[in-house]
Amino acid sequence: MSTITQNGATLEIVSFHLGEQEFCIDIMAIREIRGWAPVTPMPHTPPYVLGLINLRGAVIPVIDMACRLGMRMTEPSERAAIIVTDIRGKLVGLLVEQVSDMMTITNEDLQPPPDIIPEAQRSFCRGIVAREKAMVCFLNLDTIIADELAEAA
Repeated sequence: MSTITQNGATLEIVSFHLGEQEFCIDIMAIREIRGWAPVTPMPHTPPYVLGLINLRGAVIPVIDMACRLGMRMTEPSERAAIIVTDIRGKLVGLLVEQVSDMMTITNEDLQPPPDIIPEAQRSFCRGIVAREKAMVCFLNLDTIIADELAEAA
């Protein structure tokens, strides 16, 4: 489940910051990256579901990625971005503090998450990309927003 099988030897990823940590996702899941815009809150949603935005007529939920991953909530700023993703046919916005880089990695660059991490948290991570100055967690969006996908189905 945490291994990546791509036809080619490389994978395009986009990295972003949450707090002091860097994370990344597969570029193929990204529809667009837009600046922060206020959301319309919805009652009785988990704390990490900030609310809804209107994206050219499509109403999509926006998730605070830091909060979803158990970190402190993101304070939206001029550097914050909403990464609009398409996951299993559902559009979901991901609030991040700052989009930082687009990279090409090989399957060999991706290492499995350490076994010491509990399985529930390990399922959020497709792997770890070791860079010169930091370790970047490659997020498994299917697992991270599984609850929202189930409710929307």
